Amino acid sequence: MIQESGSISVNTADIFPIIKKWLYSDKDIFLRELVSNGSDAISKMKRLTALGEADAKPEQEYQIRVVLDKDNKTIQVIDNGIGMTAEEVKKYINQVAFSGAQEFLEKYKEQNEANQIIGHFGLGFYSAFMVSDKVQIDTLSWQEGAEAVKWVSDGGTTYEMSASDHKKRGTVITLYIAEHSKEFLNKYELLKILEKYCAFLPVEVYLDDVEEQKKAAKQASRKKKEAGKEQGEAEAEETEEPKPINDTHPLWLKKPSECSDEEYKEFYRKVFMDYQDPLFWIHLNVDYPFNLKGILYFPKLRNEFENMEGQIKLYNNQVFVADNIKEVIPEFLLLLKGVIDCPDLPLNVSRSFLQNDGQVRKISDHISKKVADKLNSLFKTEKENYEKFWSDINPFVKFGCMRDDKFYDRVKEILIYKSTNGEYTQLKDYLNRNSGKHRDQVFYISDESQQAQYIRMFKENDLEALYLDSIIDSHFITFLEMKETGIRFLSVDSDISEGLKEKTGEKKDKSLQQALESMFRDSLDKEDLKIQVEALKASDIPAVILLSEQSRRMQEMSKRFGGSFMGSFPAEQTLVLNQNHDLIAKLGELKDREDRKDDINLICRQVYDLAMLNHKPLEPEEMSEFVKRSNLLLIRLAELDN
Repeated sequence: MIQESGSISVNTADIFPIIKKWLYSDKDIFLRELVSNGSDAISKMKRLTALGEADAKPEQEYQIRVVLDKDNKTIQVIDNGIGMTAEEVKKYINQVAFSGAQEFLEKYKEQNEANQIIGHFGLGFYSAFMVSDKVQIDTLSWQEGAEAVKWVSDGGTTYEMSASDHKKRGTVITLYIAEHSKEFLNKYELLKILEKYCAFLPVEVYLDDVEEQKKAAKQASRKKKEAGKEQGEAEAEETEEPKPINDTHPLWLKKPSECSDEEYKEFYRKVFMDYQDPLFWIHLNVDYPFNLKGILYFPKLRNEFENMEGQIKLYNNQVFVADNIKEVIPEFLLLLKGVIDCPDLPLNVSRSFLQNDGQVRKISDHISKKVADKLNSLFKTEKENYEKFWSDINPFVKFGCMRDDKFYDRVKEILIYKSTNGEYTQLKDYLNRNSGKHRDQVFYISDESQQAQYIRMFKENDLEALYLDSIIDSHFITFLEMKETGIRFLSVDSDISEGLKEKTGEKKDKSLQQALESMFRDSLDKEDLKIQVEALKASDIPAVILLSEQSRRMQEMSKRFGGSFMGSFPAEQTLVLNQNHDLIAKLGELKDREDRKDDINLICRQVYDLAMLNHKPLEPEEMSEFVKRSNLLLIRLAELDN
């Protein structure tokens, strides 16, 4: 008969307080660790049976049960796996579990939160003491003639071992929940934890509530008495069988050829609670040189700002580790949604270790390559769909290009841009088409609404511009200029293209230009404003405002930093007067009329504000003055009939 007391093989008595404090922020991992251990025990039993070394009864289904007994303040984790002998309990619990946990803590207890251990795997059984005043193990080994063993410890460094009345092969771990962790004595809290960590565990997991079972038994007994024994037995037969909380064969374990589109969509809806179907997906299935499986989804964005809210769930042998571990998954891929299961990852190490681990870098690079391959395949075989998806996926693709040079090299030939001609185009094709009009210059639109007048001028004069109007594009433009030597991006309202000007062959009337510049400068009183006179093809536009490309980019940079330094870089604006417009031509005729000076000032200010309104909204005071001036001009117009 087994009867033994002793001390656990650790060198410090304060190991329990350290672990409780260090892992206080995520105590719920105790349940993941214990259920995972149960799954490992079952996997070992299956292996022994497959090898013919053990003889498990074929009718016995492998399962793990988590049993909540709120009245007795206990949680049990029960498995029918390999079990342990007394000697194995001494080895794996008294020595390996605790000494291993101590070594783990000594190595990482000084790590701050930012460099915490990935997943905390390796704590295993030890994590039970995070939430318990006392832990009891009852276990029976698979070996023939083995005696059941009970092991008990109250969280100090001592334990007691004795014979157990446990009759079935496997292990029962009973946690006597401490007062500071009583939130776990709640069925829905336990269900939430199990669904978080164990939703795809390879062994069926059930959650039992003793209190609910007692109530159900009483109700069944009462019904049997009321309706008679035969009817009661019939009702008992109709009772629905309990269902496991997990899916033991998640979709990512199947071969892509075995999965239907509807299965991919259903899995997406189930895991991410997103009832809008994804655009497309990538099924990862690698066995060599590392083990990697998973599914990455490209979600449809409801708005432009949603692209930063992706979620990549990392699993280890179907056990959830964490969301968005950027040390493993390329940062730009975190904009997607998906699951990745990689048993080869070392998860009981610090984040800094993962960042510098060669195997992890290979895994990360492989994931990036598979995404690029999928995009290239779509572009080549489903170009129409690719263009349809582009408005949703382009922020992700552009971010990936800026964050990963290898990714950029893999996808640069399939970057497309919507053009003012209504079609998508590649940059090289745009440059080839327009080389005779503006060599190595790419005109772009950053705000379709505000730049409507400039867009119309481009279209009417058979000029082409590209839409680069998402939040990421201001950064992406600068990135492309660095990557593609000689190419310069210009906003449609930053310069007057030669294609917008009339080519008359005549010399410009310098005296007229000087007179107009003088008129507007005197009327506007804006020293920093540049004034330029051009003969534009569009005769219905009196003037336009240009903002230099440098000023525009400085404004974008200022926005990124909260506008803290924009005052140091005044905007370089140019007022371009169109001498082909009747109003500007009429103003030129009034250049020597001192008696019409008030009218000249009024018209100059109105022309400027009209041009500015097509460039950006006026400030409140400027708008008030514009409305007042417009009313005055209407009154004068009405008086012309008298």
